[in-house]
Amino acid sequence: MSEFRRPAMPGPQTFEAIVDDVDPAELAAAGHRTAQLLVRGPRVTDDDGLVARVVALADTEGLGVLADLWSHAAHDTLPGTLWRLYLLRTWVHSDPVRAAHEFATGRAFAPVHEVLAGVVEPPGPDEVIAMVDTVLRGIVGTDFDVTLDRAAAFAHIVGVGRGQLDDSDPQSAARLVDMAAQLRHAAALERDHGLA
Repeated sequence: MSEFRRPAMPGPQTFEAIVDDVDPAELAAAGHRTAQLLVRGPRVTDDDGLVARVVALADTEGLGVLADLWSHAAHDTLPGTLWRLYLLRTWVHSDPVRAAHEFATGRAFAPVHEVLAGVVEPPGPDEVIAMVDTVLRGIVGTDFDVTLDRAAAFAHIVGVGRGQLDDSDPQSAARLVDMAAQLRHAAALERDHGLA
């Protein structure tokens, strides 16, 4: 018969070692609360200062902070959706020439998506930056589902365009097309019952 042993309890040194670590559950909850405030907070869409702060959130707070809050959230949640929107905007701002080139290449293969994306003709670097910033302004608007549809259309066209270019990574093109599908799904959920 084996002797029963009480499980060892962690001593104080164990807790001291994790004091600086953030509880993942608390971080996820903070991410959900922040996302709810951004999208479901007071609707003052004519407050240009508020809209500008929301659009530039990744610039002012850093994409790393947003990644900590939202990057682990499922794509069909509000924080997961916001993560994809800010990731898309950050990429366009960091390489608008490439984004415009991929968009111009992909739009021939996705004309319906082109209309929904709403990039001004001709789709140069300034135009794709303006479009992605306009999309993010929709976070504080009343038609968040339309914002997600526009972002999905843009990501789809760019992903298709990236896939057509010889110097592109096919996996990154596929990831953009996947992101577009996730944003479309999020838009449908938003219309049905609102993303949580």
